[in-house]
Amino acid sequence: MSENVPVRCPACQREHVYAAPSYPCVCGAPVTPVLDRSALPEPVTHHTWDEGWVTIRCGACGRADHWPRPELGCPCGVLLRIPVTEPGAGDDAGASGPDAAHSLGAETGESPEGGPHEGSHASSYEGSHEGPCGSSRDHSGPPPRKPRASRLPAAAIPLPRTAPAPRPAFQPVVIRTARDAVTAAALYLRWLGYRDIRRADQRPPSGIGLAARGILAQVDPTVRPASLRDVECLWLTAMTESAGCVYFSLAGYEEDARVCADSLGIPLFVLDLTGTPQPVNSLADDLIATGD
Repeated sequence: MSENVPVRCPACQREHVYAAPSYPCVCGAPVTPVLDRSALPEPVTHHTWDEGWVTIRCGACGRADHWPRPELGCPCGVLLRIPVTEPGAGDDAGASGPDAAHSLGAETGESPEGGPHEGSHASSYEGSHEGPCGSSRDHSGPPPRKPRASRLPAAAIPLPRTAPAPRPAFQPVVIRTARDAVTAAALYLRWLGYRDIRRADQRPPSGIGLAARGILAQVDPTVRPASLRDVECLWLTAMTESAGCVYFSLAGYEEDARVCADSLGIPLFVLDLTGTPQPVNSLADDLIATGD
């Protein structure tokens, strides 16, 4: 089980309690980064694909794989990279980065690189009093940014369909690591008709964000079902970008998260280990059916 550790933001001195997410090893055991209490968190000023992964060795089978590097968004707008230490595996970001880029870029034919990180809207959401589906929030921190009045809610924005009809059968990628889950989601988005798929500029509070013209996607490869907060954060971020949104989760969704997604118009998919996204709600069914 992941350990809760105190993390102090060097910009505003606000202290947070952080627990690293767990990911499923191919052997079935949960893999959790070991946080380095002796090192200070580093602000992320430019988010690159190479620096977004860390090598972790499974304590059950000894397999070393690449998983998302622990990060925390402070309500002041700073994204913090949490130092990790893993005996026998090391950080090895240089080795994992090119492989990760190849996994997404070569498999999809698109560039995986995102732009500079401008600060996460989901992080500022921490300070709001109530989410769009009624979830309560921590009252500390500054209020969240408000979208411009000219922008429409994500549910009201049509998702672009560019794929020919009928589409060929989807060719999945077997999921063994978090990188595989991201690749599977990117390939599926491309199969649905989206182009120029890249890593999203704003990193979600959990998982990995992908973006294409008119769409934001969140890919959650952890062993924890996606929560109501996760769904709300994705919707709020998409609203500020005047984009639609879709969620891919490896472990499914909590019930209130599914209800919220239905009310906000968010298609939900579960990634099975064969790499084929399975629709969870009728909005996902509609997204698949459009263009067939």
